[in-house]
Amino acid sequence: MTGVPASAAGGSPSAKGAMSAPDASGAPGDGKQVRGGKLTAAAVDQASLWNIANILTMIRLVLVPGFVALMLADGGYDPAMRAWAWAAFAVAMITDIFDGHLARTYNLVTDFGKIADPIADKAIMGAALICLSGLGDLPWWVTVVILGRELGVTLLRFVVIRYGVIPASRGGKLKTLAQGTAVGMYILALTGALATLRFWVMAVAVVLTVVTGLDYVRQAVVLRRQGIAARQAAAEETAR
Repeated sequence: MTGVPASAAGGSPSAKGAMSAPDASGAPGDGKQVRGGKLTAAAVDQASLWNIANILTMIRLVLVPGFVALMLADGGYDPAMRAWAWAAFAVAMITDIFDGHLARTYNLVTDFGKIADPIADKAIMGAALICLSGLGDLPWWVTVVILGRELGVTLLRFVVIRYGVIPASRGGKLKTLAQGTAVGMYILALTGALATLRFWVMAVAVVLTVVTGLDYVRQAVVLRRQGIAARQAAAEETAR
């Protein structure tokens, strides 16, 4: 599951023998061991990039331009094209659920994943909201509120990262579910009662977006105060 070859893990007897074989002078081949170790480590690092979690993230990134093309096909009002756009959006949302879980469960976290995963999340949601507002299906203020909250929370995390990490909350997860459901319903060409229902689902999503955003601000303030207090206490202890 980790992508580490059996030879790198020391499972092959021939590999063990090769690593411990002496050189021409009869001394252990230390130089060969170091070079082999570096090559093995490089191979493992390279292989870890192509784990299942990162592949799902890459799929989500690739889906973004395809989703936009489907949304805007034939002026953006072809029910069939909108249905295909919804399918692309649904796949992106499903991969968002599974890639993080797989990365944490099977220790597949990489630097690439840390950077690409949040970018992919915001890219597909941002593309959907902007397309919907551009087509006149969703008020622009809704798009501004949702995207502004997402970007604001991301910047807030970076600002307070020196003091600690703001964990994802249940409210944040519920917000993501509400947003995905509401946006998905707006992507489909719904009419009648379903069109009315999606309005209320979006209203719930907007409320959760604002409330959880304010909660992140509160957590950031508390975290910063605690971090400053801890540093001052450590400085006073050192000065004694």
